[in-house]
Formats: sequence, C-alpha cells, structure tokens
Amino acid sequence: MKHGSLSFDQVRRIATIGEQVIDLSARELGVLEVLLQRTGRLVSKEQLVNHLCEWGEEVSNNAIEVYVHRLRKKIEPSGAKIITVRGLGYTLEKASATANGASPQPSAEAAGHHYK
Repeated sequence: MKHGSLSFDQVRRIATIGEQVIDLSARELGVLEVLLQRTGRLVSKEQLVNHLCEWGEEVSNNAIEVYVHRLRKKIEPSGAKIITVRGLGYTLEKASATANGASPQPSAEAAGHHYK
C-alpha cells in the first residue's frame, strides 16, 4: 500500500518513507495498516481496537491515542497526516490533499493582502 512517499508492505510488515524503513512497533503497524486501507475515510477507535485485539490482547482507547500520536511523529516526514475527528476517530488524509495542500493558497492570499 502506498500513500505518497509512505509505503507499507503487508507481507513483510515493513513501512518505509522512500527507501528508508520506519521503526514502528507491531501495534503502530496495525494502526497504519487500517488507516491506509481506509484512506480518506473515518476509522473509529473501536475499529482500531478490534483490529489490534485480533492478536488476543486487550487494547484500551487511551492506548490507541498513544499509538496514533507516536505514528504521527514517525510518518510526518512523508507528508502523510492523521487527522483526529474528535469523539469519532481518525482519518488518514488523502495523498492528493497532502501533496497539493491548501496552505500555499491562503498564504499567497494573505501575502497579497499585506502588500496592497
């Protein structure tokens, strides 16, 4: 699975940014896998808990928040963004939105307002 420069090999269970392997725990890989499978769509904490519990251990909602926080930091260099939808869950921003981004447009407009 690919998301911009971020890749995830489901067979080997390895995530990379470009050619560089990202050091992710098994749980972080599980969270990444679910988010990549549902890019642009909401993934609830319960869905993440259910996916991670397939390994037989209990996972709390607080633990999910920690895994997502750590994962965000580790995949940030790829430009991939995990968005929190308060009270509902998370979504991995679509690659086109990440690549194109809305920030250049508003900053250009803001610059125009400052110079006129």
